[in-house]
Order: sequence, then C-alpha cells, then structure tokens
Amino acid sequence: MRSVDEHLADILRTVRALAPLELELERALGTTLAEEVTSPVPLPPFDNSAMDGYAVRAEDVEAASQGPVTLPVVDDVAAGDGRLHALGPGMAMRIMTGAPLPAGADAVVPVEWTDGGTARVVIERPAPKGNAIRLAGEDVHAGDAVLPAGTRIGPAQLGILAGVGRRRVLVRPRPRVVVISTGAELAEPGTPLSPGQIWESNSYTLIAAVRQAGGEGYRAGIVGDDAAGFMEQLDAQLVRADMVITSGGVSMGAYEPVKEALGPLGTVRFEKVAMQPGMPQGFGVVGEDEVPVFALPGNPVSSFVSFMLFVRPALRKMQGLPAEPAPTVTAVTTAPLRSPAGKRSYLRGTLTGQGGVTPVRRQGSHQLAALAEADALIVVPEDVTDLPEGTTVEVIPL
Repeated sequence: MRSVDEHLADILRTVRALAPLELELERALGTTLAEEVTSPVPLPPFDNSAMDGYAVRAEDVEAASQGPVTLPVVDDVAAGDGRLHALGPGMAMRIMTGAPLPAGADAVVPVEWTDGGTARVVIERPAPKGNAIRLAGEDVHAGDAVLPAGTRIGPAQLGILAGVGRRRVLVRPRPRVVVISTGAELAEPGTPLSPGQIWESNSYTLIAAVRQAGGEGYRAGIVGDDAAGFMEQLDAQLVRADMVITSGGVSMGAYEPVKEALGPLGTVRFEKVAMQPGMPQGFGVVGEDEVPVFALPGNPVSSFVSFMLFVRPALRKMQGLPAEPAPTVTAVTTAPLRSPAGKRSYLRGTLTGQGGVTPVRRQGSHQLAALAEADALIVVPEDVTDLPEGTTVEVIPL
C-alpha cells in the first residue's frame, strides 16, 4: 500500500494550474487573480466629507466650546458636485457625505452638532482640523498594489477592483468538475426504490464539496456496472470538464466498471492507499487535454474523506492557490480511539468548543448520517492503534 502523502504528492505533480483568462467583474467571483492589480489614482481621489454637515475653518468654530457660534451658510456642496468651491473666513458651506471639500475648509461640523440651518447655522461644538474629512489617498496611493496575484476574489475584492476602475480582470477560472456515480444498485433521489436499490447520494455530496472548494460542479448522472457505458458517458463529459470525479467501481471485486474501463488506458493508476476509510483509489489523466480523473471509492464516507485529502488540494492548485494538505488543528479526545495497524485513520468527530473532540458513535464507511453529524475528522497515524481518552490529536475541521 502507498501512503496518503505519497498519493497526494503524485496527484500534485500531475495537476496543473488552469490557464488565465480575462473576465468581466460580474463573472469573476470565486476565481483567483492571475495578475497584480494597482490603482491608477489615489483613493479617495479628493478630500471629501465623511458626514452630512457643514464645511468650516476650524478656527472659526473654536469659540463653540464656550457657547454657540453662528455662521452664514454661503453655499451647498452635494456629492458629485464638480464645481470649484472656496470658503472664506467666518463662513460655512452645507456639505453632504462624499462631497468634495471646498478650498479653504479644514473641518466638517456634523449636522448633529448644529441647528441644521440653511441660511445661517448655529454650531454648538467646536470641530478640530481634519474632523470628519476623508483625505485624498488615505486608503490607497496612486500606483499602490491593492491585490496581489493569487488572491481569491470574494465580494470585498470585487469591490476594490471596481473601486480602482477595473472592468475586466485576468484570473484563473473556477475549475469545471464533472461527477459521475457508478453502480447498478443506485436510483435517482425522488424515484421509487426497487429491491436491492439505494438512492444515489455521492454526487450531491461531491458537487457540494467542489463548489465549496471554489469549483463549478456538474452532475453527470448514474452509470450502471457497465464499462462501455461508463466510457461513453466519460467521453461525452470531457468536452466541458477540467476535472472528472467518479465514485464507485474501483474495488477488487467483479463489476467494477471504472477500473475495467480506465485501467487498460495506461494513464490511470489504481492502487491501495494506507488509509481508512478510502483504501481503494484511482488517479490519472484521460483524453487529449489530459484531464485529471479521480476514481474514488463508492462508500459515501470514503468518497468524501478522499475528496478532502486528495481532490481539494488539487482544486486549489488548479486555481493557482497554495495546494497544501487539508489544514488541521489540535484537540483533546473525550473518548478512547482505536485504529487498524498500518493505516492512517480519519475518524468522524464533533468539536466540543472547549478544545475537545468527541468521536461519533458510528464509524462505518457507509454511514452517511454519522458523517452528517460530524464537523471534524480525527487523524490517527499509521503506527498508532489505540489512543486513550485525553490524548491530543490532529483534527481536520469540516
């Protein structure tokens, strides 16, 4: 058997980052920047008011600490006002949030400190120099880098891209991932079950995991235990896939369509990995474009754990992100743990919130309800078979 680390290393040596392309901002959410983005102008581009109020000279309202000061209101300045305004001594201008600061003004008195007058304003508190003013360039200077290459684009990143005037941006796109489930025993959810059938769930789990990891997931439907039918489905899906994930059909018994179909190609390897759950694994590339294929085991927990360990890092590399293994934290077990010798175990557990982790009662690789209860995978090393309660362990949060 190969180790988990060896299998992951082979995968990451094979998988390549997707080629960059230019996208409109509306389509860039979830992609990864493939360029450094700089600002052509300072942000804000001009001194402006942070509040609705009155633009003044600070020295003209100093006396408000002793009693109200009354100033004439000589003009209004609205947000987006492109006129040139100049404020003389002993005067005030009514100003709105975001409006350019008039020349000569060095403070803004919030409207709450006044009587709100339009011809004359009574100011009840002094405003020091710079009060309620956003200075040009206090967020970003012209030429500053606002986002480095390799940044995952979320809502805030889209905001700054628009804020520096970008309409399009060079990114690595979200990988398109097709999921194919195999097994004659599988039925579509929502349909009646015939004797010997179960409702197919792996593709829904895997597609959700793909989307959570930054990819675009596409469900290709169910293929029975037929190698020719599987290859026909695979060929049809390759035109829209940057990656293919299959579940089922990779074990040692008869009726293993994925192994039977892909094994003879010579580009996909099937082997045992020293882990539980998820020992049977397949990985390689298919087609002229050498699309990566992950052939995962069919048991629901096995396929999900395999995704977390192997597919998720590969998806990160395809997006131009660091392809590190699943991140871990430490926790203290609240119950004893057992693990088979020679295999790295990933036991389902729940984090307690006080630095502890409790294994769920049902650890079978087919027990999907127990997986749904869990929010962590407890990692037990290959050379450990028993851990007493109170042991500090590595945990992969889900």
